[in-house]
Amino acid sequence: MKIVIIGGTGLIGSKTAERLRKKGHEVIAASPNTGVNTITGEGLAQAVAGAQVVLDLANSPSFEDKAVLEFFETSGRNLLAAEAAAGVKHHIALSVVGTERLPKSGYLRAKMAQENLIRASRIPYTIVHSTQFFEFLAGIAQSATVGETVHLPAVNFQPIASDDVADVMADVALAPPTNGIIYIAGPERAPFTDIIARFLKASNDPRKVAADPHALYFGTELDNGSLVPREEDNARIGAIGFDKWFSQSARKN
Repeated sequence: MKIVIIGGTGLIGSKTAERLRKKGHEVIAASPNTGVNTITGEGLAQAVAGAQVVLDLANSPSFEDKAVLEFFETSGRNLLAAEAAAGVKHHIALSVVGTERLPKSGYLRAKMAQENLIRASRIPYTIVHSTQFFEFLAGIAQSATVGETVHLPAVNFQPIASDDVADVMADVALAPPTNGIIYIAGPERAPFTDIIARFLKASNDPRKVAADPHALYFGTELDNGSLVPREEDNARIGAIGFDKWFSQSARKN
């Protein structure tokens, strides 16, 4: 089966491509540096020709409100039009747990716009809502740092390893479309502040974490249920916890 991965050279895309190739599928890792650009349309029709499945794992290069909305709307329209013309049977997109619950976030408004385009198309689809990746903890801490203190709300947080995300994306690529949302999360739920503090300690980073209920995350305040799946979501839980992920990451580095 021919499977196209938009953003196929990125963190999740490259790992998903590896898993699908090992199962014997023809995988096209599509990105601007491989000659496929969903914004300009360059190489898009050729990439999706003959494909049964397309996974959209691309992310915006800018998180500024206007730029990120333009990225996901333009990319989504171009990609879905190319898929419709090529007769693609399953469109899959990776999104974020809490997207529909946080309209004050410009980034998540853009992801919601992307999801709405998918639902409005006639292509069978599956949307995967994931919690934040362990690999993003350093960037989260940096963006929330003032002086030597990281300011974050002490809300529930349940990060997941990119390897677990890639396992799910590969499974979904080989499964029938759900025409709905699948939820995934890591195996450990704890306050946001605790997990970041744990990461800083393990990294020998001297910064301290301060609990601030008004600290913004992607431009919005959070409540205790903003970033984690609800019980009724029946989330698929990853196998890799913080300690295993950190030790694996340390070995790679």
